[in-house]
Amino acid sequence: MRSLLLSVVLLAACDTSTTPGPAASNEVNAVAAGNAAEAPLNPPAPGTPGGLPDDRTPVSEAPFSETSAQGAANVLQSYFALIEQRRFGEAWRLWSDEGRASGASEAAFGARFAGYREYHANIGAPGEIEGAAGSLYVEVPVQVYGRRADGTPFSAAGPATLRRVNDVPGSTQAQRRWHIASIAIAEPR
Repeated sequence: MRSLLLSVVLLAACDTSTTPGPAASNEVNAVAAGNAAEAPLNPPAPGTPGGLPDDRTPVSEAPFSETSAQGAANVLQSYFALIEQRRFGEAWRLWSDEGRASGASEAAFGARFAGYREYHANIGAPGEIEGAAGSLYVEVPVQVYGRRADGTPFSAAGPATLRRVNDVPGSTQAQRRWHIASIAIAEPR
């Protein structure tokens, strides 16, 4: 009896009624063919126009603090990951002044990315932290690349500047975190 029950269970597991039919197969093949027709995304290499700086100085892989230059670069990495995931509101809030430093409202900020199907970024090694007027600044090179809504590839590069308030009396914990002060990337070509 036990072997008969096992045989019935195994036969049920082999049931092909849930296998996609020809229409579903054609749809999967069409998507695969559409993706295969597009050239792979190859952003410019470091040291070439539109690429990140060709700085071969190794970046430490040791744990870093939230307040270090690498901590600032990590905020930028998170920012572009959120954009890639189309989580624009969360990305907008990583800008200074509760998003206002982006130069747009939260809704207008998200609308900036409507013309892109894919949006990726490479983050370079952060520069040295500099201080001015109670704040700390660090510049981080960024390269963005991806596809526009029509499928054409794009790429551009430029610096991003991150800012945090120094550990001064009266500053809030939120002010003492790195935020994006500016990103100077020309309109992707």
